[in-house]
Amino acid sequence: MGAALTAAAGAALGVVPGVVVAQAPLTLRWQSAWPAKDIFHEYALDYARRVGEMSGGRLKIEMLPAGAVVKPFDLLDAVSKGTLDGAHAVTTYWYAKNPALALWGSGPAFGMDGNTLLAWHYHGGGAALLEEIYRSLRLEVVSLLYGPMPNQPLGWFRKPVTRPEDFKGLKYRTVGLSMDIFGGLGAQVNALSAGEIVPALERGLLDAAEFNNASSDRLLGFPAVAAVCMLQSFHQPAEQLELLFNRRKFEALPADLKAIVRYAAESASADMSWKAMDRYSRDYQEMDRQGVRFMKTPEAVLQAQLRVWDEVAAKRAADNPFFARVLESQRAFARRCVRWQNDTFADSRLAWRHFFGGKS
Repeated sequence: MGAALTAAAGAALGVVPGVVVAQAPLTLRWQSAWPAKDIFHEYALDYARRVGEMSGGRLKIEMLPAGAVVKPFDLLDAVSKGTLDGAHAVTTYWYAKNPALALWGSGPAFGMDGNTLLAWHYHGGGAALLEEIYRSLRLEVVSLLYGPMPNQPLGWFRKPVTRPEDFKGLKYRTVGLSMDIFGGLGAQVNALSAGEIVPALERGLLDAAEFNNASSDRLLGFPAVAAVCMLQSFHQPAEQLELLFNRRKFEALPADLKAIVRYAAESASADMSWKAMDRYSRDYQEMDRQGVRFMKTPEAVLQAQLRVWDEVAAKRAADNPFFARVLESQRAFARRCVRWQNDTFADSRLAWRHFFGGKS
């Protein structure tokens, strides 16, 4: 391309045909699903910065925070239609389009964690299935998954959860297929975006809620409205982030910039994992010092989640061929990889207790 855009690329990117653009960066307008101060929006900015630096300034992603153009749950349509050039979100938010999309994040994932699920996505057939689902919905998007998340907490409560029956009648916030799981436990579920959760708890519209991680939860203000955080759950143990490109804008990029946006995703994925370890543990420690009661979810509740999931998955698979295919693909990969993980990795609790004492 040299110093000029090709006519096709220029037209797709909004450049007037016939006009030579010397050294001018291509600017793509994106929006994240997260408030400006949330660490997830920081991850989005980290990705945009990487693209800019790796491209030598030739490609710039302008990353707007949640609500700047559309609501978080409307991002997929906005990118497909070209209202936005791209988005930073999670596939779970597209649950209403096809529940199979929420399998990239919701449900026990046959024992996989976030990193293992990404391994399935890129090496076990998941990427092709996701592309097929998006095309079946006539969504003009290109998806790159990255950023494996740690196991998410059961949530924030005003008093500890001691048994599965504690969910009956509970007004509870969650998203995606997690709504099916907690609904199956008897909760009255509601999918609210990040900024709506704590105000709903304050007004009594919710009794309890989950969002994602120690840093986001602390920033959103959960400790001020719910003193108990229950750790460990099977509703979202293997989620990851999604980078969505408008297909026309993506395909108009020259080959080297396409490679850059893909490799920038892999780079950002690694850095996010490392940053999350540092930041989440710091905020976890700080909330512990401030008096938040962190408690392990009882095994009876975890087992109940798995039993409910079996029913949810069977029903969804019977009604949805995509759901059945994704489940079977995940099952085959997890049978091999999770066994390898379980057989190979030492229990870190033993080392922690040896060096630091007490319980972990």
